[in-house]
Amino acid sequence: MIFKAVRDGRPYPDHGFSTRDWAMIPPRQIRLDTLVTTKRTLELDALLADDSTFYGDLFPHAVQWHRELFLEDGLHRALRAALQQRNVIHVRVLDLDALMPSAPAST
Repeated sequence: MIFKAVRDGRPYPDHGFSTRDWAMIPPRQIRLDTLVTTKRTLELDALLADDSTFYGDLFPHAVQWHRELFLEDGLHRALRAALQQRNVIHVRVLDLDALMPSAPAST
């Protein structure tokens, strides 16, 4: 299994982070099998494109919510890493658990 789980949509509240805000978070190494995707589909042409990160962040974005890591942006980059036999990638992680510690856990 490449990812921990595959979801359709984001279970966490809108964080309002801009591209500039994300750039302030240093990337860290994350195992692919600890990530839960927030998209069920991908576009093959984007996966195979050489310049797929030309206009965006080099690092995928993940949100930690209720002790789970949700891959918000970068599904194609993460899958490309898996196809290259890599099980760890560098990801910018926004820790909503730390920013919203009183948020109730959903069941």
